[in-house]
Amino acid sequence: MTAGGGAGTDPGRAQLLTRVREKLAATAQEPTPEVMAAVVRAEAGGVLGDTDLLDALRFLQTELVGAGRLEVLLAGPAVNDILVVGPKQVWTDQGRGLERSDVEFEDDDAVRRLAMRLALAAGKRLDDAQPWVDGQLTGLGRRGYSVRLHAVIPPIAVDGTCLSLRVLRPATQNLDALARSGAIDPEALALLEAIVDARLAFLVVGGTGAGKTTLLSALLGRVDPAERILCVEDAVELAPQHPHVVRLVARTPNVEGAGEVPVRALVRQALRMRPDRIVVGEVRGAEVVDLLTAMNTGHDGGAGTLHANSTAEVPARMEALAALGGMDRPALHSQLAAAISVVIGVFRDSAGSRGVSEIGMLRRDDDGLVCVDAVWTRAGGFTSAATALAAVLDGRLAR
Repeated sequence: MTAGGGAGTDPGRAQLLTRVREKLAATAQEPTPEVMAAVVRAEAGGVLGDTDLLDALRFLQTELVGAGRLEVLLAGPAVNDILVVGPKQVWTDQGRGLERSDVEFEDDDAVRRLAMRLALAAGKRLDDAQPWVDGQLTGLGRRGYSVRLHAVIPPIAVDGTCLSLRVLRPATQNLDALARSGAIDPEALALLEAIVDARLAFLVVGGTGAGKTTLLSALLGRVDPAERILCVEDAVELAPQHPHVVRLVARTPNVEGAGEVPVRALVRQALRMRPDRIVVGEVRGAEVVDLLTAMNTGHDGGAGTLHANSTAEVPARMEALAALGGMDRPALHSQLAAAISVVIGVFRDSAGSRGVSEIGMLRRDDDGLVCVDAVWTRAGGFTSAATALAAVLDGRLAR
């Protein structure tokens, strides 16, 4: 028997490990090597040799502890995502796009067992009656990062159990560090600093993994140290270098469907905590209504991130989210025009490079709808709309 998958080649040993796994699952004890060794010896009746015992412990380690055989991938310093499709396809993203890993599972049952165990650790349920799960794990990998979990099992997942793990590292880089890395053009850097100093409300927009949270965290580090920042997130990612940050984190329902604390409720709580700036780590649902309301009640300089392909798509994207909160189109555009001044677009190319791609200014058109005028683009620099933004900045900074 080998640690990777030889258990299935010997029916007797496979049955032994099944009994051990079931016994360990039924006990409340932490599955430490000592506990596992004692259970293995007890179930084997004392006839297991040292070599087989070590093999059994290695196998059980992958079955019962942490992320199993994915632990070695989570330990990678640059890994962002681990994607599993069935037993033989394990992919990673380490900033260079998706790459095939040499990690494999014995069969799809092994992937399913891991997915079910991780779901249970996240306080969720994954079985035939509930064939998908979305949750968050803490303490995985050697660095103990939080990890966002998603899993889907057959028959919904046709090609085998699909498991997705996204590593949520705290975003701690400041603006100067991003500028030195080339992520922020010098022209854009000066404009971004002025936007924060003038307390203009802004959104950072882009696709998945484009660096929205990293840029937002860096911008918040520019905020006056005398100001109090209230950050609301669905997972702990923002870590601005600022002396007065209060972070509130949403909670999903437990296995019984109770205990949910949505982002929308936390935005309302943030309003009562004497904020100077309210920040929503990612606007993805009905909480957009409460965020816009907050920004229109005297809380300047608010911010958030939004999934969008470009800054021009922000009004349409906000319309869709506001509809979830019961806000109609005219009301959304009215609130949006009054609440948000600037949108900042970020990109990620095929080589894994990330950075600020464009900066736009919101403007209400003659028909009452909001549109976005490009002020600066990475490819072309400043546009004619920069004059309008400069006037707004001058007026705010002169106060």
